[in-house]
Amino acid sequence: MNRKEFITSTALGVGVLSFSPLQAHKKSTGPFSNSPKIVRNDEGQKLNVIGDNQNIKLTGEDTGGQYTLIEQFNDPGIGIPPHVHENEDEVFQVLTGEVEMTVGEKSVSLKAGDIIFCPRGIPHSWKVVGQEKARAMLSIFPAGLEKMFEELSQLPPGPPDLEKVGQICGKYNLRFV
Repeated sequence: MNRKEFITSTALGVGVLSFSPLQAHKKSTGPFSNSPKIVRNDEGQKLNVIGDNQNIKLTGEDTGGQYTLIEQFNDPGIGIPPHVHENEDEVFQVLTGEVEMTVGEKSVSLKAGDIIFCPRGIPHSWKVVGQEKARAMLSIFPAGLEKMFEELSQLPPGPPDLEKVGQICGKYNLRFV
């Protein structure tokens, strides 16, 4: 093969390689820029979601819809009753304190460093136990549920209107059991 044939064939090959499926996906994800994002310890979108103190660190817009990352920091006694996600899997990692988790029929006490996977379609709940506040990192796959949390945080203070909570959660295919 002479030099001209090599350059022509290589240029064609490079052109094909430069349009990889990864590039096609990147272009089809909307506002996702595939750029690094640094979120400092005191940064994020802080919400009170019916008593659950959340700090949304990464949203679907940050991750191309792949996942949402939320830090939770709650007093003993705070928790969420049994519920089912039809669309999302969740991973909880306890950073400080103690959290009692129930997934399906199994309950377990989690302490700093412990992780639990909650698959979609399986009822689960959590509650901060012990004497100290608990901090946990919640990863939700795929992203989108942060929009539900934003809506729930807009409800007026005081005892929640359970009918309204159910309507909002229902829009995101989450139901209490």
